[in-house]
Amino acid sequence: MLSLTHVSRRFANGVEALADVSLDIAAGDFVALLGPSGCGKSTLLRLIAGLDVPDCGSLAWQDGPPRPGMLGYVFQDATLLPWASAAENVFLPLRLRGLAWSEAGPRVAAALVQVGLDGFADARPHELSGGMRMRVSIARALVTRPRVLLMDEPFAALDEFTRHKLQEDLLSLWRDLGCTILFVTHSLYEAAFLARRIVLMSPRPGRIVHDIASMVPSGAEARLDPSYATLVADITRHLRNAA
Repeated sequence: MLSLTHVSRRFANGVEALADVSLDIAAGDFVALLGPSGCGKSTLLRLIAGLDVPDCGSLAWQDGPPRPGMLGYVFQDATLLPWASAAENVFLPLRLRGLAWSEAGPRVAAALVQVGLDGFADARPHELSGGMRMRVSIARALVTRPRVLLMDEPFAALDEFTRHKLQEDLLSLWRDLGCTILFVTHSLYEAAFLARRIVLMSPRPGRIVHDIASMVPSGAEARLDPSYATLVADITRHLRNAA
């Protein structure tokens, strides 16, 4: 679906965020970008989203540049409009594309149901828990029916119980929707549970130092499977070697 070839990015302040990154992403894959803080994971996601451009190298989409609605983006913070209801927040990307509520309403309602928020359409962000606000953010990304979902540490600020539940729900959504997910995290445990591929990045400037295929069975009980512990140990070893 997407090929990045020898991509580098240096900012105006002289910080070299990425150096010579090459990566292929297959349609329907679930890829975790894992590495220490400041290693360029979010920068790489922004390049893929078209929010930034590389200084050198190329990004090539197999079917041409992404069309409107093809990419969904979920930030670390839910970034909801505080004065708007959950439904109005989810409606936002469709409204910006010129759709009327009469046409978009059923899609908004379906997106809220997908993320487990049926019955909360009229709730304002301050009436929702942190986990529920993140569910609204995910619904907002899903309402355009994207082929690719880009997620930048969306669960980092949540408590462990909420985080585990959202991870399990995200896997269910991925299986049901068949979309491609690129998931930025600095938690090796999260990467091992969620992803089918774990792409390890070095400290700044970010380089890809290893690409691990996961054999962990997908599901809520995966954390209890011996293969999960093996994968966590494997990731830990590779990250130590890359430091």
